[in-house]
Amino acid sequence: MNDPLIVTRNGPVLTVAINRPKANAIDAATSRAMGEIIAGFRDDPSLRVAILTGSGERFFCAGWDLQAAAAGEAPDSDYGVGGFGGLARLPGLAKPVIAAVNGMAVGGGFELALACDLVLAVDTAKFWLPEPRVGIVADAASLRLPKRLPRARAMELLLTGRRLDAAEAAAWGLVNQVVAQADLMAAAEALAAEIVAGAPLAIAAVLEIARATETLSIEQGHDLLEGEGLPAYQTMLRSDDAREGPRAFAEKRTPRWTGR
Repeated sequence: MNDPLIVTRNGPVLTVAINRPKANAIDAATSRAMGEIIAGFRDDPSLRVAILTGSGERFFCAGWDLQAAAAGEAPDSDYGVGGFGGLARLPGLAKPVIAAVNGMAVGGGFELALACDLVLAVDTAKFWLPEPRVGIVADAASLRLPKRLPRARAMELLLTGRRLDAAEAAAWGLVNQVVAQADLMAAAEALAAEIVAGAPLAIAAVLEIARATETLSIEQGHDLLEGEGLPAYQTMLRSDDAREGPRAFAEKRTPRWTGR
């Protein structure tokens, strides 16, 4: 029997590949396992970036396993820490996750990509939300898409199940890069390496600020920055790394980040 998740590590970068042929659909047990893996990534100070992808070249992830649903698994099953796929609601995740979309991202698979901080997609990838046609709702996408797209665009995808190809998804701002299938993982690893070159506390602060101020005005955001409501930001300001960066620049050398 295939391992439903293939986990590999390359230094500070963790790669998780969903491996459930034929469509990489996720049942509750797989979701719980993904949550444990992503929580472990969150809690391991030696890991900096995660890459989430799918096995094969056809599906990134087909979302909720409808075969499991037909066998009695309920939509509100226990999906484990972090919710569906381990990413939807994982508390305290202050590290970037890259979606390397190797094929079709359907329903919950599309939602997983939306839960990531950066998205790379192969040129044959497609994104769509078929939930209303099987009697359910893409709840996480209903929350995220109207924040990422103009409302009319978001509602078109949520209500109709229209398929969005990779080029269109990039034009709409949902995908960072479109690459050939053979280049996908190299592109994801190169992007991860660019992130790893930055200071870990600075990366955590960027994520914290972006998430905390998403629904605020610029003025409200500045007020939050000037207060004590952003602990990762405050830690970064007082860190050794915040002093190391300018020192390394002045000395014309690569910074030595300690995460302190």
